[in-house]
Amino acid sequence: MTIELRHFRCFLAIADTLSVTRAAERLHLTQPAVSRTLRQLEEELGVRLVDRSTHHLALTPEGTGFRDQAAIAVTAFDRALGHPHRGWPLRLGHAWSAAGRYTTVLLRRWHERHPDTPLELLRVDDRTAGLARGDVDAALLRGEVSAPGLVTEQLTTEPRVAGLPADDPLAGRATLSLADLADRTLALNTVSGTTTLDLWPAGNRPASTITIGNTDDWLAAITGGRAVGVTTSATAGMHPHPAMAYVPLTDAPPVPVVLAWRDSPGHPLIPDLIALAHEVLGETGGA
Repeated sequence: MTIELRHFRCFLAIADTLSVTRAAERLHLTQPAVSRTLRQLEEELGVRLVDRSTHHLALTPEGTGFRDQAAIAVTAFDRALGHPHRGWPLRLGHAWSAAGRYTTVLLRRWHERHPDTPLELLRVDDRTAGLARGDVDAALLRGEVSAPGLVTEQLTTEPRVAGLPADDPLAGRATLSLADLADRTLALNTVSGTTTLDLWPAGNRPASTITIGNTDDWLAAITGGRAVGVTTSATAGMHPHPAMAYVPLTDAPPVPVVLAWRDSPGHPLIPDLIALAHEVLGETGGA
């Protein structure tokens, strides 16, 4: 059997929807035809692309790697014929707060310029927002990114702020210092956060901590009065809350915001995303 373009299109539909049923609907084919085409492709390549061992389909590591290659091939073919490939989303991951209050500007301006390529914003609670494991094509990340195989470009920096219950005695202050939080319980996001006890000088660190794994739990811990936290101004923009106060910290270093992508062939519009991210955050001065 010779691999044909229809095999690539079929696999991409499955990869995008993670469902044979929805892939069949998108391609206007029957489910057996989609399953048969996928099986032919896997047999020809000699690798398993899709894991069918659970109730929900998932790409294997080989399938994740092949997805980008297949999409590049389909896009090149369509462009050669003068018919740009439609519907291949550009998946943008983030672990928390995306581009802050300017997230909407980024998404809407992308849609204006690339109406045929959806920019899908996905929150993935890990240090690289799903980029290292292939769940997204690019990611907005904060702090140092040291995962192998990734390329990063700094977009801006964000000042740090303290997160406090709105009725906390410190919530009405115009600014705070790290020392003001040293006698408090600190909520630490150990999965994707940028705050650690090393932010404080030795001997003057918060007395106790609670560990959480995502922004929702961080907010709940603080608004519930269990802890205080340290984050960046982007969180204040993305997560205003009547029971939450954000107060600038005067002596905490700013946090770099980077756009990251894999050091391998990927979505052909990643350069456009880099340029737009610089444009939007450059206009606004960051989040």
